[in-house]
Amino acid sequence: MSRTPSRAASGTGTIRKISVNQNGKNYTYWQARYTTGYDPGSGKQIQRTITGKTQKEVSLRLRQLTSELDQGTYIAPNKITVKSWMTTWQEEYLQDVKDSTAYKYKVDIDNYIIPRLGATKLEDLATPLIQHFYNELLHPKKPGAKPLSAKTVRCIHGIFHSALSKAVQLGYIRTNPSDACELPRAVRKEIVPLEDYQIAEFLKAIDGHVHEYLYKITMFTGMREGEVLGLTWDCINFERGTLIIRRQLVRDRQKGGEYHFSTPKNGKMRVIVLAPTVIELFKAQQMKQALMMLDVGKKWENNNLIFTNPTGGYLSYRTVYDCFKRVMVKLGLPDTRFHDLRHTYAVAAIKSGDDIKTVQENLGHATAAFTLDVYGHVTNQMKQASASRMEHFISTVSS
Repeated sequence: MSRTPSRAASGTGTIRKISVNQNGKNYTYWQARYTTGYDPGSGKQIQRTITGKTQKEVSLRLRQLTSELDQGTYIAPNKITVKSWMTTWQEEYLQDVKDSTAYKYKVDIDNYIIPRLGATKLEDLATPLIQHFYNELLHPKKPGAKPLSAKTVRCIHGIFHSALSKAVQLGYIRTNPSDACELPRAVRKEIVPLEDYQIAEFLKAIDGHVHEYLYKITMFTGMREGEVLGLTWDCINFERGTLIIRRQLVRDRQKGGEYHFSTPKNGKMRVIVLAPTVIELFKAQQMKQALMMLDVGKKWENNNLIFTNPTGGYLSYRTVYDCFKRVMVKLGLPDTRFHDLRHTYAVAAIKSGDDIKTVQENLGHATAAFTLDVYGHVTNQMKQASASRMEHFISTVSS
């Protein structure tokens, strides 16, 4: 292979035409060299090269680069790939997230982002490329591939967007190419709270059940499953009738993951004022636990937990879930989830006249707007019922 540079074209400075003979064939391209600064150690110029098929193409690119250098917006090209950056981002910039969140990020990165975009250089990422990636996740063309839900795609975008935003802050790329992507609309699943007659049937069905007080307290407080399983006796003040929710019991997502305590979902503790009946349920659980301790004697694990297994240890999610599902199957409600007890509480609270702010704080939602978004249909039904009552009143006084 031989390379024959021609003289620089008039007025083009460092632009030159290159002719290359490779395997008996002649190839021609244009090359430009530009200086980005000086090496602090040697004092020599730091020069970079750009190439193109035409002189005009290279000239336009060179003017753009020199303009960026003059304005201080220039970013030097780098060879960092998506895979390399996503690995670094996970290791160095996710120190403050919960272990369960970091694990979820890792699963999505390893299963979706890296397999499809890992070999791409950060500087070569473009909005259409990322958009195609999202579209493929929603509507895969590969035979047998399962499409992801809109919610999952939006979650993957959230992870990728955050990682690319950090790359922008560090100067690896100029802008975030995922900013302009169009995301699918995630349709919120319809909540299915228990109707009043179903609540009555449920309460009757769990009378004397091993988890009777756990289920009842969950439904009458709206706590999340991890929150109720993470309650300790120092969380409740029987004199004041209050309950502090400051942590939850969680299990590491990976296979064989262990149980440990974590902060609530939104990271904030909250205080619930309990109904007198709920206080009595806690007292009943206290008496029940005292008998459990007598049964096992020295084998009792003193974790101070309110709800435990027979020896005082953590009560597993699977145990609570399986027992609950068996009850609901007998009631003819096989699709009811444990989380629907939380929805049942929220709907009952709103219908009872609690304001949205109070419901939000009791549920531990980040904002009242989110609570309204989830349970807005309930308030709309109440407004319609109010209008019907007013219509009845108008008819009465007008006749």
